[in-house]
Amino acid sequence: MERPDKPHSPACDRNRDPILHVLREHFAGARHVLEIGSGTGQHAVHFAADLPWLVWQASDRPEHLAGIQAWLDDAALANTPAALELDVTGEWPDVAADAVFTANTLHIMDRAAVQAFFAGCGRLLADVPGGTVVAYGPFNYGGRHTSASNRDFDAWLKARDPRSGIRDFEWVNALAGAAGLQGVADVAMPANNRCLVWRLPITPGD
Repeated sequence: MERPDKPHSPACDRNRDPILHVLREHFAGARHVLEIGSGTGQHAVHFAADLPWLVWQASDRPEHLAGIQAWLDDAALANTPAALELDVTGEWPDVAADAVFTANTLHIMDRAAVQAFFAGCGRLLADVPGGTVVAYGPFNYGGRHTSASNRDFDAWLKARDPRSGIRDFEWVNALAGAAGLQGVADVAMPANNRCLVWRLPITPGD
């Protein structure tokens, strides 16, 4: 039985292993991951348990921290420090990360926050050759939804908050490029989602 203070998302149970398959490849050389928008905390403990060479730093807005910490406390993993408060539009905590992960956040954020996310990733990883960003979620391509379910989900998001909505791949990829990141993978995932991977280039001598 789940503790009353321990949130649970069935979607995290469904998507965690497909995402993990991507992370095993693209975080193989990383050592310290900052997860932005950790939500319930389920991803943090699942990924940290399977990727023990990583320090997995969970973060989110203040209202989510207690739930995340409940998952971290129950798992009691050596590589999951206490969750940090982070709003992408504000001042980011001082962490020494060489990778960033986020899941199901970019369509919840407004456009200014999405821009702040990529700008923040660029600042965080600026001195980390090969620094990597992985974003999971639904994306549009060529201004079009990739499925009827994504179209309906987008309509639901905008009815709830007109500032939210499924983002165009081309737009987020341009934001990543402006932050100095290069696209290295676009992986199809279940339920019409994607894992997008960007990396800072490694120049000779790095």
